[in-house]
Amino acid sequence: MSEKHDTDLIRLCDITHAYGTGPSKQPVLLDVSLSIPAGQSCAIIGASGSGKSTLLNLIGLLDEPTTGHIWLAGEEMSRAGPDARAMARNRIIGFIFQDFNLLPRLDALDNVAQPLLYRGVPRHVARKTAQTQLAHVGLAERIHHRPADLSGGQRQRVAIARALVGEPTLLLADEPTGNLDSQTASDIIDLLLSLNQQRNTTLVLVTHDSRSGRVRR
Repeated sequence: MSEKHDTDLIRLCDITHAYGTGPSKQPVLLDVSLSIPAGQSCAIIGASGSGKSTLLNLIGLLDEPTTGHIWLAGEEMSRAGPDARAMARNRIIGFIFQDFNLLPRLDALDNVAQPLLYRGVPRHVARKTAQTQLAHVGLAERIHHRPADLSGGQRQRVAIARALVGEPTLLLADEPTGNLDSQTASDIIDLLLSLNQQRNTTLVLVTHDSRSGRVRR
């Protein structure tokens, strides 16, 4: 299949995904189809073990479906090679994780600059861009703090700035409020929604929390 779907940023068609082989094969997703237009915000909500993170990993090209097809930005990516998938992740997708995944030895500024350095952007340019992104998420006064010196909410804001520093078209957030108290979690959801609205960045949020209903499901 080589058709393109230019009106949708994400399109999944009859996706099946299973772990293991033979008698031990365990299906996680069965015949899942969905489409998400560019600029949309949506939440994938379900209980633990229901396949939410597996679905997000497929959308984010971190895994391949057992069967079915995935289009991202109009390109069929289901069987794309490792280099093409890595390039798409670096250029199109920003990831936010529940446990932040920050490098403990680096301060906030250098954590956020890392994706640009991987692209070969000069260090002084990457750090200047990172500083701007940290200011956008309200951490202008914390740029030289290491993760251990930041609160959970501040660390998640650093992670959001890092996800945005490459100006991705798609932002994927896997349980981004799972380790936060209710007020901080609400603040993070507000921030993600404001970024979606201000920048038209497509947002896909995985959560088990039905209170995230402000994100379109």
